[in-house]
Amino acid sequence: MLELLQHEKKVVGIKQVTRSLAEGHALKCVYLASDAEEHLQEKIQLLAHENDIEVIPVESRKKLGKVCGIDVGATVVAVLK
Repeated sequence: MLELLQHEKKVVGIKQVTRSLAEGHALKCVYLASDAEEHLQEKIQLLAHENDIEVIPVESRKKLGKVCGIDVGATVVAVLK
């Protein structure tokens, strides 16, 4: 399922995804790294729940960043509609 993420329009990073969720932008789903700091996970999960957006766990930030084509880890990625 992560391979599909490479070809989707997306927003990467905690600040951008938080802003997108808070502003109610049209999102399909959110991928969240399981090794992210707990307070960040809780914040994203709460915002996603409030906007009825599915949260898909990913095993690590490193793996999520690699799938997105960046050289650093990514805590969260939102797929745009």
